Amino acid sequence: MGSELVRRGVRWRWHALRTDPEKVQALHEEYIAAGADVIRTNTFQLNRRVYLNVFRNPAHMRHIGAPDLETRAGALARNAVELAKAARSATGREVAIAGVMSPLEHCFRPDLAPDERSARAEHAEIARTLAEAGADFLMLESMNTITEARAAAQAALETGLPVWASFVLGPEGEILSGEPLAEGARTMAALGVDAILVNCAPPDDVAPALPRLRDAADRPIGAYAHIGKFDPPSWKFEFHPQFAGTEAWPPDRYAEAARAWLDAGARIVGGCCGTGPAHIRALREVL
Repeated sequence: MGSELVRRGVRWRWHALRTDPEKVQALHEEYIAAGADVIRTNTFQLNRRVYLNVFRNPAHMRHIGAPDLETRAGALARNAVELAKAARSATGREVAIAGVMSPLEHCFRPDLAPDERSARAEHAEIARTLAEAGADFLMLESMNTITEARAAAQAALETGLPVWASFVLGPEGEILSGEPLAEGARTMAALGVDAILVNCAPPDDVAPALPRLRDAADRPIGAYAHIGKFDPPSWKFEFHPQFAGTEAWPPDRYAEAARAWLDAGARIVGGCCGTGPAHIRALREVL
């Protein structure tokens, strides 16, 4: 959602949920029309910590920050679910809405991950917000350490909703933190997570990792890759997150890569950063 909105010229500030809500809903509708069975809320990297990180501490934020900063992330998350629900109603297709929960810090910086206790409390707030707003299930997206994934999964499962978890792959085929992917999969399975995936890595990195998921967890596995090269500054509200060089992965080539994922045992496939509705349409044809 984020990278495609930015590619279309939508500014990332407030996740476009205040400035361009009609464009967020329209993109959801395009994904549904392309054949998606699941749409993900536009809540990646949307949490209270992202706002707090630009101040010295909470007191400083209250002193000089806008009056709604402490509650803004929750309000935007509720808006994001409402836009996904509106898109579903407008299209008339019974797709599922995944409430996206991402790492509390930058998804490519596992070294910044919070301690487990802090992560559990902060993810619990996000999970409750998404569940109460009407998400059908919760999606732990781009998890980069087992510790934070465990904390997020425990918080998400407490809502009573189904939960999927997806890990960022490092270039060696393990979790980006360097921890074994199989260990992460077993940890998620033991907690009762319903499906385990990998994402946020180039398509060529995905297929070799899938057998590790398949052998470690007795539940559906899946994958959704990014295409192109990450072009910072970063996933921050005030910047424009994007991937450059995505033309190297047109929809037909991406769909062919997904065939290998299916052969490796994937039962859930989709698109991550740099992909758009045309890639989902090509995946639908492969399926």
